[in-house]
Amino acid sequence: MLTARSGQGPRWTSCATLAILATVLLGGPHLGQCQDSDNDSPFLQGAFSSYFLNFTKVFASDISQNLGYCIKDSDKDWNEAFNFSKDMSFVNNCLRERNDLSRRICTAADIKFYFSSLYGGNDENREQSNTKKNYLKPNKNCNLTTWLSGCEPGWACSVSKDVKVNMRDTKVMHLRNLDCRPCCAGFFCPRGLTCMIPCPLGAYCPVAKLNTTTGVCEPYTYQIPPGQPNHTCGAADTWTDVLSNDEIFCPAGYYCPSTTKKISCSSGHYCRKGSTQESRCFKKSSCKPNSVNQDITIFGALLVVALSLVLLIIYNFSGQILTNRERRQAKSREAAARHVRETAQARERWKTAKDVAKKHAIGLQTQLSRTFSRKKTAAQSGPLRGLGHGSDENTSKLPTALPPKNKEPSKLSKMMQSIEDNPESDEGFNLEIGDKNLKRNMPKGKQMHTRSQIFKYAYGQIEKEKAMQQQNKNLTFSGVISMATDTEVRTRPVIEVAFKDLTLTLKGSKKKLLRCVTGKLMPGRVTAVMGPSGAGKTTFLSALAGKATGCSVTGLVLINGKVEPIRSYKRIIGFVPQDDIVHGNLTVEENLWFSARCRLSADMSKADKVLVVERVIESLGLQAVRDSLVGTVEKRGISGGQRKRVNVGLEMVMEPSLLILDEPTSGLDSSSSHLLLRALRREALEGVNICMVVHQPSYTLYKMFDDLILLAKGGLTVYHGSVKKVEEYFSSLGINVPERMNPPDYYIDILEGIVKPNTSTAINYKELPLRWMLHNGYDVPRDMLQNASDLDSSVRGGETNAAGAGSDGQSIAGEVWDNVKDIVGQKRDEYEYNFSKSKDLSNRRTPGVLQQYKYFLGRVGKQRLREARIQGVDFLILCLAGVCLGTLAKLSDETFGSLGYTYTVIAVSLLCKIGALRSFSLEKLQYWRERASGMSSLAYFLARDTIDHFNTIIKPIVYLSMFYFFNNPRSSILDNYVILVALVYCVTGIGYTFAIFFQPGTAQLWSALLPVVLTLIATQEKVSKVISNLCYTKWALEAFVIANAERYSGVWLITRCGSVVQYGYDIGDWNLCLFVLVVNGIVFRCIAFFCLMTFQKN
Repeated sequence: MLTARSGQGPRWTSCATLAILATVLLGGPHLGQCQDSDNDSPFLQGAFSSYFLNFTKVFASDISQNLGYCIKDSDKDWNEAFNFSKDMSFVNNCLRERNDLSRRICTAADIKFYFSSLYGGNDENREQSNTKKNYLKPNKNCNLTTWLSGCEPGWACSVSKDVKVNMRDTKVMHLRNLDCRPCCAGFFCPRGLTCMIPCPLGAYCPVAKLNTTTGVCEPYTYQIPPGQPNHTCGAADTWTDVLSNDEIFCPAGYYCPSTTKKISCSSGHYCRKGSTQESRCFKKSSCKPNSVNQDITIFGALLVVALSLVLLIIYNFSGQILTNRERRQAKSREAAARHVRETAQARERWKTAKDVAKKHAIGLQTQLSRTFSRKKTAAQSGPLRGLGHGSDENTSKLPTALPPKNKEPSKLSKMMQSIEDNPESDEGFNLEIGDKNLKRNMPKGKQMHTRSQIFKYAYGQIEKEKAMQQQNKNLTFSGVISMATDTEVRTRPVIEVAFKDLTLTLKGSKKKLLRCVTGKLMPGRVTAVMGPSGAGKTTFLSALAGKATGCSVTGLVLINGKVEPIRSYKRIIGFVPQDDIVHGNLTVEENLWFSARCRLSADMSKADKVLVVERVIESLGLQAVRDSLVGTVEKRGISGGQRKRVNVGLEMVMEPSLLILDEPTSGLDSSSSHLLLRALRREALEGVNICMVVHQPSYTLYKMFDDLILLAKGGLTVYHGSVKKVEEYFSSLGINVPERMNPPDYYIDILEGIVKPNTSTAINYKELPLRWMLHNGYDVPRDMLQNASDLDSSVRGGETNAAGAGSDGQSIAGEVWDNVKDIVGQKRDEYEYNFSKSKDLSNRRTPGVLQQYKYFLGRVGKQRLREARIQGVDFLILCLAGVCLGTLAKLSDETFGSLGYTYTVIAVSLLCKIGALRSFSLEKLQYWRERASGMSSLAYFLARDTIDHFNTIIKPIVYLSMFYFFNNPRSSILDNYVILVALVYCVTGIGYTFAIFFQPGTAQLWSALLPVVLTLIATQEKVSKVISNLCYTKWALEAFVIANAERYSGVWLITRCGSVVQYGYDIGDWNLCLFVLVVNGIVFRCIAFFCLMTFQKN
């Protein structure tokens, strides 16, 4: 025997086996001398490693076709499982025990058969591969007719020496029926397969020991076959997912550098299940020997503290920025106030200059005549703009500029003179509608301007005159006049609204809201609209402002004598709603200043805008509360009267040409109402056309109006004309106001039917609209003419009978159908109103979208800073959610932490959606008012979304600071953060849609239910894949599980593939998941913006 040669047998056998193994594994003969056993190890390692590491090339096509969903990089994953180059001792030990190791190792065909039998790797349908079997298919070595001892678990057999074994052959399984023995340590031999497969890294595969009591081969669970006393326990028998069998997994608290070594985890380190090396703890004292995981909650707490400090610094720093900005604005206000004082001084200089110039007027008649002749060619006859003097149309025919000595000054001249003499006077444009000289005396176009502009302009002209005086040494009257008539003065355009037979009828029920309303609203006059409830006062204002929807409008509306849509002038039209729609978390000045910046001309300088805002604050008496928050329902601010004045001031600061107010004095006391009306009269002095609805004003306020429109129920006009002539008109009808009775109260009581008119003509209050039409010669409808021929009693009876007949003839179903048609018509008109565009005729260029975006960004930033307490509560709730979910849903290696991530998706979706609701649901009314005034909806939406990006970035950090350090998953904190950012961005867009489309209560309910329902749908295996892919929660959960599953390698490879295929995920779709979440966020933001543009408030 060869083993008898001088003790050289074992060494020679080892060398021979090494040569055979090299020949088989490396695919050819290996030539060279046999070395000592100590030097055999490197050669053996190279051969054995090459055998298994080259398997990836053999299985590349099968892996990509069948396992591509769980293996992204086959070389990397296979190396992490079978790269034994660091420790090949288990191979050396097996060689000492089994000289024919190369013939006992499974070939590529055997390995492929094993995995395909257990997991259906050859199935074309991926869904079928989810079915795991606990047995192998019959094969040539182990079947119903042939069952060798090597077919038992933990045993293997050898191939005949005559058979040439190709280890890379994936098709032929060789017959192994010789020399069946127990499997070597470090290998596993499955039941039904007669070859050995190396255990992957992270496994612990010692030779089993028989428990004589139970007959089980421990630490495994298989038993030796009965009736075979020579059959002993072998090594491991299976490698499968951890949920099915975790026998070969290196236990938690230990690490296994090789598949035959198990070492306890030392102090200061921790070892998870399946570890090949121990992991160092951040804090050594926190990890005791045999620690499974490290306690890093202290780092989460430190991160929260650091984040809180950063947020406090940002908050305080932002507060300092706001303070500095307020200081700069205060300086601007001081400069504006100083400018006002200078203009006041300029007025005095102006008067002095006029007195000096008048002394030289006689000697300069010829020069004056030439000056007036030049101006007359440019602007015909009219008042001289600079001085404010008026001239009659006959003046232009005179050879000189001096008016006739007996000529009475025009009303415009008196008005301008009163301004100069008494700037605080309320008197001004008090011109009657019936005055024949109205158009002649009414200032036109650029001739109307504010007093502050007059004085500012005059002061500049005086300074120019002084400069000329230094050259000419003489102040000439002609120079003053020529410069005073310069056309550089900024004026407001004039809007005159005339309407004839204006009728509004509901499209469905054909009910008339307004009927045959005829009249005119003149610039420079304050018109009051009064009437009983249901008279159509607000409807009348909406029709004037072009906001009447759901109605068919007939009649004629003229703007400055032309048939033009009033929406074309919306940039110079102010509409004050009945409700005080202002931003409660902004100060008085911030509300006014924002409206001025967005709605005044972009060409106007900042100093002029500051002057406008200061003038409005002063005229409305808001100086004392200019820096006070307006207040909300939860937080009290300024008083109700001051809030009402701020509501009016938002429209005054944009210097409108037409100002429409809906009950601005409702809820105000007498003094506040008087103050507000004085401010409006000052606006009228500047040429503003003002129309307002008033409910039974006091006699003092009543006398401050110029014109009155009195409406009866049904939208019929009872009177439209000067306030001074209203009592005269009703007296002509025999209706006299009793003594100590307020005329408007008396007239409204008559129209309500509460008081019978004290008249000898027995006129009925329902006849008053007809009397007005007949008085003015308007066309009267036929039904009203028929009623005019009846007596009062018969009229009442006829109306009652007609009403009864109409109600009997109209069924309930018909009424419901008419109401439905009214609603549908109103919605259709709203859509057309929202998306239709009209040509701008206001000649005012307001700031563009980018500039308004900048303004909105600053405003929303201020609001968010003042809501810091609410933001802090949101962050606190997220921290608590992270602590609870990180503690209760501990990481499970068997499921890759899917349970904790499922709760995370639900919790983060719920909390971030509810936070996103506040961005739009609380400010719908403010938005609709700003949009109706011409502000950009896109700038508004983008600004709020931009500010919310702060939460998109910070909230994932807040949540992960607790959840990650309490749960401690294997995926990196960066991967988790990126996924949460994409998730928060997605759910924020969904929250926007809910906030805009639904009412607040319904939006909160949807925000709470949707993530739960979608998560249940996404995690159900029986749900269609198409439906599951529509759920954003599926993509978020898949991204979390994939990021965590990639960290499990080696012995976890089968567990990873089994779990991924069970959930229906793909390990290569991590970037796709993030992309889908971001796209969902963008799509829902587009939907939210569409809803913002389409659906109005209820």
